[in-house]
Amino acid sequence: MTRHVIIGNGPAGVVAAETLRRADAAAEITLIGDEAEPPYSRMAIPYLLMGQIDEAGTYLRKNAEHFERLRIRMLRGRVEAIDSGARSLRLADGQLLPYDRLLIASGAQPVRPPVPGIDLPKVWSCWTLADARMIAAGIGRGVRVLQMGAGFIGCIIMESLAARGPQLTVVEMGDRMVPRMLDAVAGAMLRRWCEARGVRVLTGRRVVAIAAAGEALRVQLDDGETLEVDALISATGVRPNIAFLYGSGVAVDAGVLVDASMQTSVAGIYAAGDVAEAVEFGTGLRVVNAIQPDAVEQARVAALHMAGQPAVLPGTFVFNILDTLGLISASFGQWQGVAGGESVQLLDEAGFRYLRLAFDGDRLVGANCIGHTEHIGVLRGLIQGQVRLGEWKDRLLANPLQLSEAYLARGLAMAH
Repeated sequence: MTRHVIIGNGPAGVVAAETLRRADAAAEITLIGDEAEPPYSRMAIPYLLMGQIDEAGTYLRKNAEHFERLRIRMLRGRVEAIDSGARSLRLADGQLLPYDRLLIASGAQPVRPPVPGIDLPKVWSCWTLADARMIAAGIGRGVRVLQMGAGFIGCIIMESLAARGPQLTVVEMGDRMVPRMLDAVAGAMLRRWCEARGVRVLTGRRVVAIAAAGEALRVQLDDGETLEVDALISATGVRPNIAFLYGSGVAVDAGVLVDASMQTSVAGIYAAGDVAEAVEFGTGLRVVNAIQPDAVEQARVAALHMAGQPAVLPGTFVFNILDTLGLISASFGQWQGVAGGESVQLLDEAGFRYLRLAFDGDRLVGANCIGHTEHIGVLRGLIQGQVRLGEWKDRLLANPLQLSEAYLARGLAMAH
């Protein structure tokens, strides 16, 4: 009987466990999580804070007997080390757990910036259900809140905070909001949208010190401005959970390095989800692509391979779709453009609509858009399909809104 062990019970871990059970009815499957909750989705926490769901609504599987019925053993613990030679894990409580196949789906953790006072009470992350409970109890109408970070996750958190009615200030060290997803024009448009809805946004600024001021916090910025707030949310990004892998022989860079089957540098050990660093579709570069659809597909491929079935990931596709206070923005592929490539943009400042297309030869390789939600599926299809546009490239340079026509003319033609 094969012993499969999965480190991490988020979306990747859960899908991997279920895939393994479908592929091998007899295998022993252990799913390890280090929180005192059933497996849940971190991406559901904002909806919890906005009152759209309750805690049970964050759970990945709604039936309490789901894992028991599938004979998936649930183990609470934190993995401290892997002995790949002996094929065993050591947990924080000293327990040793043997395995035949191992999946690292340990996810990511919030970055705690090295700011004096970052560990004071009322300085919170927004990453776990425990964090969400503190925020729900401490942040309501009129409460003064400062959020550090306006990246992708930061904007999602900002929306859930704003719904609670505080006086909200957001400080982003980049020169624009969501700098890893949006260009300067789109980032500035998103900022205007947020400010029009009562959120103060400071870009190109950073928090340099936090101090207790009675019940409040005194926050100093790098330009000398001082703010007094009732709570501070740290949303300055996340990083893969890989510290426990040192000494294991598993090769890591920003994340765990994996091949197309999601196997690591050590045979029999795989990785998937926010911890995995896979080859990006289109560029051949390695990236940690921390989005749930990718995590789930990586987990499925890894689990099939663990069960002895051939499966490969054609390459991770970088795309992000973000809803910020009702404004939808998206980025796809190489949205910054490529050397020697052409680009075109369409801008409607008053209507909060923006579309920028980046080409490499006659292929569309990247895009940024705000407000053009009708084109999201077509943009992904053209870029991920590496569609040769031919004469349609010039038509798109003249009128970027002809995306659907270009896809129907070229994308479908290539599919047949």
